[in-house]
Amino acid sequence: MTLRTAVSLFAALVLTACPALAQQQPKPTAVPANVEFLKNVVYGKGGDKDLVLNLARPKPSADGKAGGGKAGPLPCVVVLHGGGWAAGSKDSHNDLVVNLALRGYVAATVGYRFAPADPFPAQVHDVKCAVRYLRAHADQYNLDPTRLGAVGFSAGAHLSMMLGTTDKADGLEGEGGWPEPSSKVQAVVSFFGPTNLAAADLLPNTSPILNKFLGGTLAQKPDAYKQASPVTFVRRDTAPMLLFQGTNDNLVNWKQAVEMTDALAKNGVDGRIELLLGEGHGWQGPELKRTADATFAFFAEKLGKK
Repeated sequence: MTLRTAVSLFAALVLTACPALAQQQPKPTAVPANVEFLKNVVYGKGGDKDLVLNLARPKPSADGKAGGGKAGPLPCVVVLHGGGWAAGSKDSHNDLVVNLALRGYVAATVGYRFAPADPFPAQVHDVKCAVRYLRAHADQYNLDPTRLGAVGFSAGAHLSMMLGTTDKADGLEGEGGWPEPSSKVQAVVSFFGPTNLAAADLLPNTSPILNKFLGGTLAQKPDAYKQASPVTFVRRDTAPMLLFQGTNDNLVNWKQAVEMTDALAKNGVDGRIELLLGEGHGWQGPELKRTADATFAFFAEKLGKK
C-alpha cells in the first residue's frame, strides 16, 4: 500500500479531533469494478429515526457468492467515525470500507445518532444494532457471523471498544432491531479512543464534550460515566484489541490506553498498545501508513480463516 493510499484511507484521523471539522463533506468515493458498494442501507431504528450504514464487499458472482477469487463466507469489519459523539459522517470512511472489500472483507461504515439531542447510551445502542443487523443478514452479505471486527477513531474508537467489551448481560443493547444475534465483535482497533470516561484528569479539554454526550457532569452522573467506559466491562471474553495513542494528545491522555491494556492483561486478553511519541489526536505521514498497515495485519490475524 502506498503512502498516498494510506492517507486517503485514514484521512478522517484529523477530522475526528474536532466536531466542527468533522462536519466537512467527504470526497466522492471511487469504487472499483470488483467491489459492490451499497449506500444508506437501513439497519435499524433509533427512536423514530432510520439508522443507516454504507457497506462494501467483493462483488458477488452470478450465484450470489463473493467474487474476485474471495471464498466465503467472509470476515466483516465495522468502521466507526469520530466527532465527539456529536458530529461526523459515516461517509468519511467510504474509502476505507472499499479497501477492506478489496482485501476480502465485508465492511460497513456506520452512522449513529448524535448528542446532545440523543445522549448516551443512544450511540452504543445504535452501533450494537448495526452489528446485530449484519449478523442477522450474514447469508445475504456472505459474511461469517463468528468473525466480526471493529475499528474506530476518537469517539468511534470508544464505541468500537464498547462493542468488544459488552454483551447482552450489560444492558446496553437498545431496541433498534434484530434482538437475537450477539452485538459483540471478535477484534477491535482503537485510534486514540477514551477508555475511562470517569477519569476526568486523563481527559483534558473534554468536559464540555462529555457533558453533552452523557447528559451532565461527572459529579452529576457518576454511574453513567462508569457505564459508558469500556474499561468497566473488561473480562476474559473481551475481544483482542490493538490501541494506537499519541503521547501529545490534548483530548485523550495516553494513560487512558495504558489503563485499558492493563485491564486486558489482568484478564488474559490478547492485544497490544502502540504509543506514538509526540503525536496528538491524529497523525499523518509515515506513521499514518504504518498504523494503517498494522490495522490490516491485526484484522488478518484475528479474523483470518479458520
